[in-house]
Amino acid sequence: MRKFAVVLSLVALGTGVAIADPAEDREALMKTFGKSMGDLGPYAKGEKAYDAPAVLAALTTLNENAQKLDVVALFPEGVTGERASPKIWENFADFQAHAEKLKASTAAAVAAAPADQAALGKEMGAIGGVCGDCHELYRIKK
Repeated sequence: MRKFAVVLSLVALGTGVAIADPAEDREALMKTFGKSMGDLGPYAKGEKAYDAPAVLAALTTLNENAQKLDVVALFPEGVTGERASPKIWENFADFQAHAEKLKASTAAAVAAAPADQAALGKEMGAIGGVCGDCHELYRIKK
């Protein structure tokens, strides 16, 4: 048995596979969402001159990360972490539906390729609304 554990450890190290902590992984993923939204905010508010390629790049990054949101893997029952409410597992289907809405809204924003501040504001409003709805129901306030 000990030999098996050593071999398994070596295989994991050799392939770059790590046993992950779902709470840490999802919190890291959520931080990428916040960073992308933070990058987009100044363009949507008119604080930065509108730069369509930079906006599309940030939206693309946001969408790529949103598509990684696998609620089954990242929110196993009982692994609440710092901000995940136990309400997630009381209504997991609804929580999963919120994640799908996020994926759809970020994909739609990329497809729309907002050409100006007003168009970006509309897309960010849609994405932010999805985020806010989910956070209101399933995130513990600090």
